[in-house]
Amino acid sequence: MNLCPVPFLISVSVVLVMLVSSCEVAPPRTTFTEVDLPAPPDYSQDAYWASLPTKEDYADFQPKTVSASKQSVAKADVFFIHPTTFMESQSWNASLFDLAVNEVTDSRAIKHQASIFNLAARVYAPRYRQLVYSGFFSEDKESMNQAGMIAYADVKAAFEYYLKHWNQGRPIIIAGHSQGSLHGKNLLKEYFDGTELQSKLIAAYLPGWPIEQDFYDHIPPSQSPDQTGCVATWCTFKQGYEPDNLESWYGTGIVTNPINWRSDGTPSSKEEHQGFLLENYKTMLRHAFTAETHQGILRISNPVPLISYKNYHVGDFNLFWLDVRENAALRVASYLRQQHQLSEEEN
Repeated sequence: MNLCPVPFLISVSVVLVMLVSSCEVAPPRTTFTEVDLPAPPDYSQDAYWASLPTKEDYADFQPKTVSASKQSVAKADVFFIHPTTFMESQSWNASLFDLAVNEVTDSRAIKHQASIFNLAARVYAPRYRQLVYSGFFSEDKESMNQAGMIAYADVKAAFEYYLKHWNQGRPIIIAGHSQGSLHGKNLLKEYFDGTELQSKLIAAYLPGWPIEQDFYDHIPPSQSPDQTGCVATWCTFKQGYEPDNLESWYGTGIVTNPINWRSDGTPSSKEEHQGFLLENYKTMLRHAFTAETHQGILRISNPVPLISYKNYHVGDFNLFWLDVRENAALRVASYLRQQHQLSEEEN
């Protein structure tokens, strides 16, 4: 899948970019105002959440070869924003009652991505009126912008409901992928960067979407595995491959190596790689590839199942499934240890 940027606007007057595939899809032929907007979510109802720690869902899964979910005893939360699963339609935003879209969201994004975090935290993942994937091919940038703002407004509403009713002062991980990382990027800016809530941030994992080096004033990029209060982001490509828009789009962004958790260009070896989860959700390939950052992208040596690919966007989490899982648990432990030390010093 070859990805390229398409700009659109979203809330707080921030100019954002969405990564879209060059494969042939039919964008909506009508404007945003000509299509009925799907009904808004009511986040007090479980049906509007793809995952909650109080119900059985795909975020409870884990392969048999890894540590079991510890959501019931976790001392932290993760707010996970799923990627685009609404692919092609004449509607600009997904209906929250579209069973086919919800099934893809749950069985793919929640099972393969959100479940990573169930070792370290309780998992909260809202459904939202996501911007349709094919819409990014439209020349109607105004409609694209309006639909994007609807999607982000839902994510904000879900996060505010979570904060008011469920957080209870617990530390937080923000995570997402692709369109989800776009919204997570801005959620982090609006709610954490330089605010009182920043002290509750364990870390943010936002792959599949570039984040400019100077986007945050107070949130640094990850530079070590146990660092807290930081952001990690990466866009994965084959070693030696450079996308056409490398310099203009990726080159100005933070890039984290999700094996050694550094953003300073230090490469990692095959021996350091913990585990790549295949599509069957059973097979874990360990020590599968080297990884290095390069001009805003992450480049890996060929893992055998993906040997013919150059762009590994869809695998940004699965390629490092066990690496992210173990790292999230490590950062939670580091955060709790720091808070304990501060409490002892104050007393």
